[in-house]
Amino acid sequence: MKFGILDNSKIFFSPFGYDLSYIEFFGTFFYFASVILIARKNIFTWPLGIISVILYALLFYQVQLYADMFEQIYYLIVCVYGWLFWNKTKKESNEGFKLSNFSIWIIEIVVIAVLTLILYFLICNLHLWYPSVFLHFASYPFLDSMTTTISFTAMYLLTIKKAEGWIYWIIVDLIGTFLYWQKDLKFISMQYCILTVMASYGLIFWLKNNFVKVNKLNN
Repeated sequence: MKFGILDNSKIFFSPFGYDLSYIEFFGTFFYFASVILIARKNIFTWPLGIISVILYALLFYQVQLYADMFEQIYYLIVCVYGWLFWNKTKKESNEGFKLSNFSIWIIEIVVIAVLTLILYFLICNLHLWYPSVFLHFASYPFLDSMTTTISFTAMYLLTIKKAEGWIYWIIVDLIGTFLYWQKDLKFISMQYCILTVMASYGLIFWLKNNFVKVNKLNN
């Protein structure tokens, strides 16, 4: 299958000796742009996110990372839903963009814990169930399972304007920074380090902006 300029072999430039393809560069560019926009509560985060998801799906297909490719389907659905949800609620500018109450937090944590354990069990046994496909035991299976589950949760929470989504993203990005550095994927590790800063900014901006709005309503 030919992808033209989106073929992973088409190199855009080589920073620090790393061959960066057009599709990886623009996929990353649109992803970072979407993170900045969602941190600023800008609805255009969703169309840019959709572009990023499509580019990443094509990239992962070409490098045979099929699990990551299918993961993009979830993000695509969430981006479309987020676009529709934010457009529907844009007039309710004082609603959302805040932390959930304690009982909701408990539910979120329990769901994350249960799904993490289920995914951990599956990942730990892949090399036994499908030895011809998964030749080795998974690296960091618990951390990998936890970050995947938290990522899905965080993305959904930001979609419905819940600020704790940023806290979950900060956890994921910190773990990702460590995990990819340990796997000698330093370029990706640095991306996660930057994303940690961006997620922290998003959390502060959402909470600060919501605090100002509440004060204006009370005055």
